[in-house]
Amino acid sequence: MVVNDVHLIYFSPTGTTEKVLDAVAEGLRPQMVTRHNLTYSLKPCEQRIEGGIALIGVPVYAGRVPESALARLTRFSALDVPAVLIALYGNREFEDALVELRDICTQKGFNVVAAGAFIGEHSYSTPDYPIAAGRPDADDLAQAESFGQQIAKKLVQGDYTQPEIDGQVPYKERVKFGGVAPETDAEVCVLCGQCATACPVHVIRVTDEVTTEAQNCIMCSACLRVCRPGARQFVHPVIGERRELLVKTVQPPSNRYYLSDGLCNSAGAGAILKALSRLSRKICH
Repeated sequence: MVVNDVHLIYFSPTGTTEKVLDAVAEGLRPQMVTRHNLTYSLKPCEQRIEGGIALIGVPVYAGRVPESALARLTRFSALDVPAVLIALYGNREFEDALVELRDICTQKGFNVVAAGAFIGEHSYSTPDYPIAAGRPDADDLAQAESFGQQIAKKLVQGDYTQPEIDGQVPYKERVKFGGVAPETDAEVCVLCGQCATACPVHVIRVTDEVTTEAQNCIMCSACLRVCRPGARQFVHPVIGERRELLVKTVQPPSNRYYLSDGLCNSAGAGAILKALSRLSRKICH
C-alpha cells in the first residue's frame, strides 16, 4: 500500500498531540491530508473513513484516554482502514491509554498497524516545576517523522499486522476529574475571552468577569497556555502537591513506538528492544 491519503483525527487541548501527528504524517509523505480536530466539538458529526490511513491521537490523563476524547472518537467508524495510534503523556506513564485507544478504534472498524507513546509537556508543568517542559521538541518531532517513514515502509511491504501494545485489560480504574480548576486573577485579567475559546469542554464563561464550572473541568491547562497576561493559574493546594510529586518521580524522557508484534522500538535510536513481559507496567514509561 502506498500512502496517498491521511486522516488526522485528534483531541489536543494544548496542541502537543497535534504536533506529533503532523510530524508522523510528514514521514508518511501523503498526497493529501484531511484534519478532523475533535478538540472543540462536543458532539462531532458521525463520519466514516473509507480509505487511506488514519492517524489517531490523544493525550493521556492518569494512564487513560480522556473520557471527553473517547466520546468524540466514537463518532468515527471505518471498514478495515489502517490506523496509527499516538498517545501523548507527560513523562510519567502512559499505562493503559494505548490499549484502550486500540480497543475503541478496533471496535469502530480501524485496523491498528502501529502505535506510539510520545512525550508532551505535562499540563501541570510550570517554570518552577518543569515536567517535560517544551516537549515535544525538535528532536521528538524528528523521531516522529522517522516513525512515519517506518510505517510507510511497513505498508508498502503489504504488512498490516497489529503489533502488541503495552498496557493491561481490564484497564486501570479511571481517576475522577472535576472540582478543581484554574482560577482567574481579576486584577490581571483583561477579559479577552481566549481562555473560553481554548476550553475543550466549554466550562469557562467570560462576561464582566471570568467564571469556571470547576466540577466539569478536565484540568488540561489549555486556558493557562493561551492566557498572555498570566491571569489563569492553578492555585488549589492539591495541584501543588501533584507537581512536587511528579517532579520527584518522573522517569527519564523516552518516546516509544510499536510496529512489529512483540517488539517495542526506541524512537530515539531506532533500535529494537528486547520484548519484555506484558504484565509489567514499567515498560516504555
